[in-house]
Amino acid sequence: MNRTIQSALISVFYKDGLEPIVRKLNDLGVTIYSTGGTQTFIEQLGVPCRSVESVTSYPSILGGRVKTLHPKVFGGILARRDFEEDQKHVAEYEIPFLDLVIVDLYPFEETLKQTSEEKLIIEKVDIGGPSMIRAAAKNFKDVMVVAAKKDYAALEQLLDEQKGETTIEQRRAFAAKAFEVVAHYDVAISDYFNASVETGSFQLSAAPKQSLRYGENPHQAAAFYGNIDELFEKLNGKELSYNNLVDVDAACQLIAEFSNPTFAIIKHTNVCGIAERDNLLSAWENALAGDPESAFGGVLITNQTITAEVAQKISELFFEILAAPAFDEDALQILKSKKNRILLQQKQSFTPAREFKRILNGVLVQEADKTNYAAWKESGAHECSAAEKEDLTFANIVCKHLKSNAIALVKNKQLIGKGCGQTSRVDSLRQALEKARQFNFELKGAVMASDAFFPFDDCVRMAHEAGITAVIHPGGSMRDNDSIQFAKENGMAMVLTETRHFKH
Repeated sequence: MNRTIQSALISVFYKDGLEPIVRKLNDLGVTIYSTGGTQTFIEQLGVPCRSVESVTSYPSILGGRVKTLHPKVFGGILARRDFEEDQKHVAEYEIPFLDLVIVDLYPFEETLKQTSEEKLIIEKVDIGGPSMIRAAAKNFKDVMVVAAKKDYAALEQLLDEQKGETTIEQRRAFAAKAFEVVAHYDVAISDYFNASVETGSFQLSAAPKQSLRYGENPHQAAAFYGNIDELFEKLNGKELSYNNLVDVDAACQLIAEFSNPTFAIIKHTNVCGIAERDNLLSAWENALAGDPESAFGGVLITNQTITAEVAQKISELFFEILAAPAFDEDALQILKSKKNRILLQQKQSFTPAREFKRILNGVLVQEADKTNYAAWKESGAHECSAAEKEDLTFANIVCKHLKSNAIALVKNKQLIGKGCGQTSRVDSLRQALEKARQFNFELKGAVMASDAFFPFDDCVRMAHEAGITAVIHPGGSMRDNDSIQFAKENGMAMVLTETRHFKH
């Protein structure tokens, strides 16, 4: 069922891209109705335009809060052309049919980024816009709706090629886009009002959409929804894949924990190498030394500027992605020598407020784990030395970012062994010890972190036998005293944090 556009209501915040559409509508003899700034814009183009006030016989009131909320406007949008009763009302109340509605929404999300002043934010909660968009989309059998400037080009092409005629399939497609625009807008407003309130439903709307080559595996279709450009500028390399994005997310959350020069290497969301040093080159060399085997093909991240000296060293390793807050120009020249190597300049630190995942027929939501430890209870044979305390704090952070069950072995703020994703904490420790020995680390004087309590003293015994001198864990086991007693009897420092860091 085709319809010919004979009248249009245009009321938009963003005018860029609108001029060619207005001119084409005028060339097609379409009657244009508008309000406020949009009307002024159209008239300045030399295109005739009827004010909405001339239709409603009602002025814009309340500082512009009420302009289009009137039965003659909504009657013109919602009237069904093939419904006899609607036709009677249109004739009786002198309601003009509106065949095309071009309306966008006040920039609510943009305003949130620019100010925290509630008065300004509230004024960007659009009322008339969403109402007109919904009305036009609902009546897609007769009305074409365009709800965002990103769709202006498609409308312009349609006007060019079809001379103002539209098919029902086209109108339905634009209606679907319109409902999506309004839904995203409503979720953004709801998130603002419910930021500190527990709601009864899970809502999330992320845009724009970026299609990915595939998902975790080549046979799985995938897409990313969100504005990654707010966090990164991609300086080189191919498009980020599904697995790349997952690893970069893990890397960003880890590096946000550190302020001193730190380098980390991520593989399958787990950190396999990390070190904190006085300079970046040393941090890189020590991070890589932690597990040079696993580092191959990894995601690299740092909180410092990449220099040419560091870039030269990094280039000796095959890696997928390097993220840093800045790159020296000569460093970029070195790193860009391989065209597929992804280089990301991180614009801002990233720490999510909440985490969620699909599960069963619903969604799990939780606050992000932003704590290192809630308590520092010295429970071993002696209080930790200053060096032990620094290493334990470092190890506990690293452990927090490993998949459970997790064990991290650290010496001089360098990860020298880790075990993660095991079904037994003992197995994780065995894995960590084996990693350390594989790369010839001296375990004497190292420290150990565990993401959860020790149900028995076996892990503490194994750590002591390997030469580890200090242990940090949350505590909370019915048999904590077994581990504490062993530490006291064998000269080990032990800290209980009262904070578990499961990461499933």
